[in-house]
This record gives sequence, C-alpha cells and structure tokens, in this order.
Amino acid sequence: MENKYLIVDKKILPDIFEKVLMAKELLRNGKAKGITEAVKKVGISRSTFYKYKDYVFSLSDKANGRKVTVSMLLNHEPGRLSAILNKIAERKGNILTINQDIPINNIANISITFDISNLTVDFDVLMNEIKKLKGIVKLDLIAME
Repeated sequence: MENKYLIVDKKILPDIFEKVLMAKELLRNGKAKGITEAVKKVGISRSTFYKYKDYVFSLSDKANGRKVTVSMLLNHEPGRLSAILNKIAERKGNILTINQDIPINNIANISITFDISNLTVDFDVLMNEIKKLKGIVKLDLIAME
C-alpha cells in the first residue's frame, strides 16, 4: 500500500508534532549544531524526534516544485482579485489558471491554480498574507501536486 498524506490543521494535533518541525527548522537554519541541541531547545527527546522526523512536514517542506489550487470567497468589490494576483506575483508564484463564478449576494467564488516552485517565502506565509488582504471572506487550500 502506498503512502497517503493528509493536510491537518495543527490545532487538533498534539504539540509534539510542531516541536519536531521546530527542531527540523533549527537544524535547517543552522541555529542548532546538532540534533541533541535542537531537541533540547524545543523540549522533546531525541527518540521522539527520530520517531517522527521522517513523517512530519510543514506544507512548505513538501511544496518545492509543486502546483497548488486555492479556493476563496471574496467580497465583490473592484480590485479584490487583482490584489490577490499581485500578492502571488510579488512572491514569485506563477498563475496557471483562474476560475471565477458570477458573484451571488456580493460574494465571488474564485479558484486559482499556481506554481509555487519559485516562491520567495514559505507557502503558508503566502496564504497568511492573502488572508490578510481586504475583502477575503474565506481562503482554503484545495489541492497540492
């Protein structure tokens, strides 16, 4: 049976998984000289780190060379979609497709597929930046390839 991956909001997971990610980040950024130092800084054991390190990834870890599709609900106001597209372009995302439904009750349903292989920030940072834009009612990751 092949591996299956899930995208799960970290709010429902035990904090141990986030600590493993934090330790991996310390190692990747050179802020810890080795695994012993990294796990000490985040407050987990070496055995816990080794148990989960190959199975816990942030979206950004698995996103290199990938395409994503996001779905969003926007207030039907001039410039909303343009601001989103500009934000993606600013972070070096490459738009592949845009689908937009006719606004109903002044809310537009939009899906955008874009290449994130050249992003200048982590994908989750870009998602948070888009969420903060004016007029975004809802933003969801639909798929990642």
